[in-house]
Amino acid sequence: MRYSVLFLASALLAGCGGNVSMNGNNDSDDNQKRDSIAEARKITEVNVEKLQVVDFNHEIVSNGRVTGHTVAQLYFPASDRVITQVNVKNGSRVRRGDKLASLDTYTLEFELEQAMTALQKSELDYKDALIGQGFDPDHQETIPEDVRKLAKLRSGYTDAEANVAKIKFHISESTVTAPVDGTVANLSGKIFNRPDASKPFCSIIAQGMDVEFKIMEGELALLDINDKVKVVPFSSSEQYPGRVTEINPVVDGNGLVSVVATVDGSKGLYDGMNVKVSLYKSLGKQMVVPKSAVVIRNGREVVFTLSDDKGRAMWNYVATGLENMTQYTITEGLEPGMDVIVSGNVNLAHEAPVTVIEDVVM
Repeated sequence: MRYSVLFLASALLAGCGGNVSMNGNNDSDDNQKRDSIAEARKITEVNVEKLQVVDFNHEIVSNGRVTGHTVAQLYFPASDRVITQVNVKNGSRVRRGDKLASLDTYTLEFELEQAMTALQKSELDYKDALIGQGFDPDHQETIPEDVRKLAKLRSGYTDAEANVAKIKFHISESTVTAPVDGTVANLSGKIFNRPDASKPFCSIIAQGMDVEFKIMEGELALLDINDKVKVVPFSSSEQYPGRVTEINPVVDGNGLVSVVATVDGSKGLYDGMNVKVSLYKSLGKQMVVPKSAVVIRNGREVVFTLSDDKGRAMWNYVATGLENMTQYTITEGLEPGMDVIVSGNVNLAHEAPVTVIEDVVM
């Protein structure tokens, strides 16, 4: 009896004309659905941009170092006298002529007083010598020059006058003054200490800063005096505009050329500070693509474009020219007006199916 039931069930299943799954669906339909889903999953979503000819700004990026546009190093003379006054500290802003520090001048002032007395005595002897020759010392313009010179030498007036001038000069050297407007830096001398004449007492960094940086030899043709630069310190995001003021016409052993740019509005920049320098040079109308559009295939640069029917990615070998931070110029392989695939292109193949998605506007 058991065998008859099994035979009947088998016959019924064979008479259905096809396989039935456990949930009652046809297996061939399921296979078709799975094939459709797999095919859909192979379609890559991409973003595209229209290739246009636009003004292209080539960007040269380099690391540089800030230096003072004018740096005055100030010294005290060699002396056994001590510093009696220091009116500034590192970072102090000073004006031209400001008194920064001074040495003890007591001994010099005493010597000057003695020298002035000696000068007065020699002046009397000088006048007596003129009177003895029949001249009026109160009317110097009437006395021949050679007569006056000889009388000064014999009276000791010439030596006394020179000694007074020398002592006054030493007194003036005892005071350090600012030769330019600027900021005090590298202050080394301290009050009640003797100055070290072998090194500067301090430096004055004049207002305005320079940035020294290097560019590649191949970029030299793109650079001119007065080209604009942007300077950004490594320690902050502050940006400082400037312009190229010097180009050293020498290429070093590494193929680099030294360039100097003067920075505007240098408050916040310090001598020796490390910075990033960006220089922009307009090269006129160029075909440009985003850097994300260029991928490498078989060791060559490739850009994918959208086919005319808007459904396939087309493989294009290209030649790139110059670049900036975000773009390449295209010199071969594309034509203006093409739809360039700029995202989703990393794993694309030639004539791969794609679908274009719109960027989300935030």
